[in-house]
Amino acid sequence: MKILVDADGCPVRKIVVRIAKAENIPLFIVSNIHHEIDEDYGKIITVDASFDEADHVIVSHTEKGDLVVTQDYGLASLVISKGAFAIHQDGWFYTEDNIEGLLMKRYLGQKMRRANKRFSSIPKRNKSNDEAFEKALKRFVFERKDAL
Repeated sequence: MKILVDADGCPVRKIVVRIAKAENIPLFIVSNIHHEIDEDYGKIITVDASFDEADHVIVSHTEKGDLVVTQDYGLASLVISKGAFAIHQDGWFYTEDNIEGLLMKRYLGQKMRRANKRFSSIPKRNKSNDEAFEKALKRFVFERKDAL
């Protein structure tokens, strides 16, 4: 198992790096050229800023049993189809049971934005979001520790 991080705008990257390093889990951090990533653990992959380029690289490096950290529903659906796991930055997992509804929500949101409609504001990230993510990631790693 390895962990891959969709690092463009990822607020939990430091948490992932700390846990992966402590557990000696291979780590890939993928971002486009507009983000400067400097970490002391893991392989950093920088890609062009082309549309979905980071997603394509993540999918190509993902294997069955890997974990991808992303807030991108489309990317999550692709890695799930490869038999990998995907976790959102708020600590919940994308699954076969919830991905279709999430993709539909994304589609409807895009449709509303094109019609100049607005959603209510998105709440600011807080410490409890990070704590929920860290707890979920640690549990995931602990449950698979024998497979590492």
